Amino acid sequence: MKTDVIEMTPNGAGFETALLETERAAAYRGLEQKQALRLRLLAEEMTGMLRTLVGNERFRYWIESNGTSFSLHLETQTIVTHELREALLKTSSSGKNAAAKGFMGRLREILTTMSESHDCAAAELGYGYSYVDVAGFDASMDMSPNAMLYGWSLRAYRNAVTENKEKEPEKWDELEKSITAKLADDVKIFIRGNNVEMVIEKSF
Repeated sequence: MKTDVIEMTPNGAGFETALLETERAAAYRGLEQKQALRLRLLAEEMTGMLRTLVGNERFRYWIESNGTSFSLHLETQTIVTHELREALLKTSSSGKNAAAKGFMGRLREILTTMSESHDCAAAELGYGYSYVDVAGFDASMDMSPNAMLYGWSLRAYRNAVTENKEKEPEKWDELEKSITAKLADDVKIFIRGNNVEMVIEKSF
């Protein structure tokens, strides 16, 4: 089942509708109250990232489910160009993005960086980033057979952070404190052309 597609913007348009649609999806699949709350929390974390973005980009949010397995989708075209991002950072006193705090802040940075430059993204993203076989993602996506897909996975990121937690304890601490990292089975971000999509997967 696929829910209605909700249009959202960083200024708050569509936020409440997206959460209501999430609750409807949980009810349709007969989730228990605690399970439905967890699904809503993941939706709140996912959509809440948009409030830290600059501009009036349009995002599309929907949920796909099969039994009690859910995938929350957030899709947009290029969020912030590399030039605009650099200009915005220069306006801050530190020259860094103050919104990029905690795991969800890091996830927002990954989403933004992946929409900028494929050439520099791997170096900037580090753990969890890779070139992905198109066959590994949703076959319904409009892709040519030779399309190159750039991807990031929470599962791969978590494994790498676990292996390197003594060298970079702050990343480990972010994961430990993150609602999304604890509740989600996986989080994937991928890009093809100007389209960027985040998917949160959760099975009950």
